Amino acid sequence: MPRTNTRDRIQRTALKLFAEQGYDRTSLREIADDLQMTKAALYYHFKAKEDILAAAAEEQLKPIEDAIAWAQAQPSSLDARREALRRYATALSRAEPLLRVFEENQAALRGLPAGTAYCELRKRGLGCFYDPEGELPNQLRSVLAALVVHKVPYALDGMEGSPEAKRAAVLEVALDLLALGSRL
Repeated sequence: MPRTNTRDRIQRTALKLFAEQGYDRTSLREIADDLQMTKAALYYHFKAKEDILAAAAEEQLKPIEDAIAWAQAQPSSLDARREALRRYATALSRAEPLLRVFEENQAALRGLPAGTAYCELRKRGLGCFYDPEGELPNQLRSVLAALVVHKVPYALDGMEGSPEAKRAAVLEVALDLLALGSRL
């Protein structure tokens, strides 16, 4: 089914409500009310909350999958891992509303196909930045670099600074960890 502006609006609104209220505590009625549409109009596009989440995940996780695939296809060099981490961070930032829902609703989403796909993707992402021939502490530093771009942005919510400045700071710290893991 082709995407429409209405489907986009529904997904954005649902993700906002899922993040604010929790996936389990958000109803289709609340999503429809927030959009100022009838529940029947919402049903025309999506039959269930799970369908909304699945559609958002299908679209927003694809660039993350692409960044991971690119990273896995590169030679094991520091320059390639740096570029892979930049691509990964960019893809994660573009999917931020969806990822926030996954992070804040892990228990509720664990058994859903979109939740399972996200968990698998996260595991693959965390495993593609280290030198497999490096020493274990250095591999850990590289995995921590991936965790920094993946998890730390949520910890910065209360800090001063624009979203762009925060993303730049997160990437700078992650790249420092990656470099440290590669030269020791």
